[in-house]
Amino acid sequence: MSVVLIVEDETQVLILAESVLQEAGYETVSASTVAEALAIVESRDQQIDLLFTDLGLGDEIEGGLAIGQGFAKSRPGMPVLYTTGRGVTDGMMALFVEPNGFVAKPYTVDQLKTAVAKLLGQ
Repeated sequence: MSVVLIVEDETQVLILAESVLQEAGYETVSASTVAEALAIVESRDQQIDLLFTDLGLGDEIEGGLAIGQGFAKSRPGMPVLYTTGRGVTDGMMALFVEPNGFVAKPYTVDQLKTAVAKLLGQ
């Protein structure tokens, strides 16, 4: 079973993403801050097949980019799915790690499931 790390600071959005992905057959692990997420990413005991992160986390407007970069260093080649409701600049997109995907908030259940499945090659 594939494991998705969801990083989202809005509780309602986090719960929705967890329930959608669990219903789709994925196991989920979650974090709501950059520090929590990086601790999970750097833990060798935790399987993670895909990172799904909000770009803006609390006061850290580009916190999701930092998590993506840390994830790419710790687990090269693993896919990252980014999301935000604020719009993305070309400069931000240049910092997306490969392979990646993007879903704009508010995303639909189908958009989220499709993006995750595509990145996991399912």
